[in-house]
Amino acid sequence: MEEKELMKKRLTVLITALMVGACFVAGCGNNSETAGEAGQQEVQSASADTGENGTSASTETEAADTTETAEMEETAAEEETVAGNQAILVVSFGTSYNDSRDATIGAIENAIADAFPEYEVRRAFTSQIIIDKLKERDGLEIDNVEEALDRAVADGIETLVVQPTHLMNGYEYTDLADALKDYEDKFNQIALAEPLLTSDADFDAVVSAITEHTASYDDGETAVCFMGHGTEADSNAVYAKLQEKITAAGFENYFIGTVEAEPSLEDVLAAVKEKGTYKKVVLEPLMVVAGDHANNDMAGDEEDSWKSVFESEGFEVECLLEGLGQNEAIQQIYVEHTRAAVDSLAE
Repeated sequence: MEEKELMKKRLTVLITALMVGACFVAGCGNNSETAGEAGQQEVQSASADTGENGTSASTETEAADTTETAEMEETAAEEETVAGNQAILVVSFGTSYNDSRDATIGAIENAIADAFPEYEVRRAFTSQIIIDKLKERDGLEIDNVEEALDRAVADGIETLVVQPTHLMNGYEYTDLADALKDYEDKFNQIALAEPLLTSDADFDAVVSAITEHTASYDDGETAVCFMGHGTEADSNAVYAKLQEKITAAGFENYFIGTVEAEPSLEDVLAAVKEKGTYKKVVLEPLMVVAGDHANNDMAGDEEDSWKSVFESEGFEVECLLEGLGQNEAIQQIYVEHTRAAVDSLAE
């Protein structure tokens, strides 16, 4: 028995020595109590990080992050799918004046894109001469209407809204409408929006937009003359109607003319001279872009330009080479026409 008791004591001493040595090697020294507390804190911390089902909180957080990321990716994919199946094709005559194109047609396209983020906004020009010139001169490739429609079909566009930047329902607008008829069975939905000057409300909105833009020239001695393009189509009547609207609104110093139809430059000049009170004339294009007509027929130095003709009559002349597309109020009229076309698809 004594021998057994002695063996137990020796075994106890040996175990104690081994524990002290291990603690010393671990750097505990005389801080075994502190080490014990630290160990206990680690155990408690581990327990706190573990849920009732034995899953750590960090694991749960990672799972939540993964789920959230997956949901975001799914939403983004859905949005991409929607945008990929819906497009708004903005159709313009076009211009080879790069700065004016960006500030006018580009501005209208951007306004539409901002208003309809769920749609992809695309561009097409109706003037093949301008398309060819831009490709040859600048290496810039722009679709004509047929190419743009074929591209939309090839890309799997299902819903197509076409917004022309034309001023009126003239020959070009009619040609565009006819072109779309051949593609009606190639899209699930297709809608053609209206040109700028369509309803009476449009005329009132345009009058407000252009008079507010040029309000600083309303000094009693300045005539503000807008030069439109003009057309042989019956829709040329929009110029006379706009003149009636602007005069009826009290802006008697505003005059509307065209470069290729009526009212002509001679008509506008006669109307300005008839007032007998104007010393200065401000010229501005009544066109979406300030392109060739604005820079040459209106503001050029040739003797038959609007600028030269008014100067020869003794007027001081200032030319504003700004297209209607630069006017934010005009941009919003196009946006509202696009909205009406989009809404018509849901009817």
